[in-house]
Amino acid sequence: MIPTARDFLIAARTRGREQLQDILQIGQLTGRIARLAHMLQRERGASNIWLCSAGNLFGDERKSCAQEVDGEMTHFRQAIAQPDYLPGSALFINLACVLHYLERLPALREKISAQQITPSEAMEQFNCTLRHLLSIVPETSNAVEDAGVARALAALFSFMQGKEFAGQERAIGALGFTQGTFNDALRQQLADRIDSQQRCFEAFCSMADEPLRLQYQSSGEPCRETERLRRLACTRLSADEAQPERALQWFAVLTARIDALRKVEEMLIEAVMAQAQRALGQVLHETPLSETEIANWVAGHASNDGERYLDRHLLPLVRQQAQQLENMAQQLASLQATLEERKVIDKAKALLIRHQGYSEEQAWQTLRKMAMNQNKRMVDVAHAMVSVADIWQLPIKE
Repeated sequence: MIPTARDFLIAARTRGREQLQDILQIGQLTGRIARLAHMLQRERGASNIWLCSAGNLFGDERKSCAQEVDGEMTHFRQAIAQPDYLPGSALFINLACVLHYLERLPALREKISAQQITPSEAMEQFNCTLRHLLSIVPETSNAVEDAGVARALAALFSFMQGKEFAGQERAIGALGFTQGTFNDALRQQLADRIDSQQRCFEAFCSMADEPLRLQYQSSGEPCRETERLRRLACTRLSADEAQPERALQWFAVLTARIDALRKVEEMLIEAVMAQAQRALGQVLHETPLSETEIANWVAGHASNDGERYLDRHLLPLVRQQAQQLENMAQQLASLQATLEERKVIDKAKALLIRHQGYSEEQAWQTLRKMAMNQNKRMVDVAHAMVSVADIWQLPIKE
């Protein structure tokens, strides 16, 4: 039998109905991802304070967060036990990456408990886990044809990404306030996360319905105390202001905000599910097609091609923007780390020039040779030299 326009339109309806049914399951999975991410964000922050305080603060909170994460992981694994409804091989690769990092979580916790890992290293491992976990959400866009569902998912992903940057801000601030000082690199990381989350929330506001925007603006925006602590961290906190209670205050204020964001996130997930339910209901109640309806449908479909194209590609564009923001933050952090290393090497060179009479080139070559002989990085050799100079209180010409 030669296929007709009616046959393909009926097939399109059937395929659309199947995709919307898959979207309902994807919405449920997204809810699991959001809950697991929220608890991982909490464990990351508690672990940071615990490590920075040498195990004196947040011991019970860290254990409680770990138990809640384990509970959510069980639900997440159950949600992906039969992944036939998930579209595309890329999503399966993302799931493999997530499971890989989740399987390494017990080893990370053991290192944290034994204080065999730095706060920054622990934070980065949590960040990697969360990055792969959240990347699942935009990959589900391959199954989305309905414009309303696509927009709701795009708003949700932008919001989840912004909330993750807010969680990273909490962890970075906890590190600095617990240590009692923010160096230039830490300040830059904090500023990057503040800027990145703001961009994500602006993207969310441009796509979300007004009730959701108003809910975010009324409960999810940074409060006055958050802004005060941000200014203190980014401009004025010095090494002689080590106050554990300030770290606890920071964590409490940021946690209150993130919990408020979590409520908005739940509303967004409900909005995705409701949009999919409405679209599915419309498909299920469609009547058989007449020739006039076929002609009208084709004409209407052609006139809306541009809008449909934009809606379909909305999530990939949002995902690309979020990845660019993350890459930019990583590049800035890497650049700042390089500048800090350069300062240490310059101090070591100044020591050799002042106390050994070397030229700048000779000092450089000496450090380079020492690093090669000891099979170490030059910055590590330079740091050891500067540390010895500090012990003996040798003057360093800046």
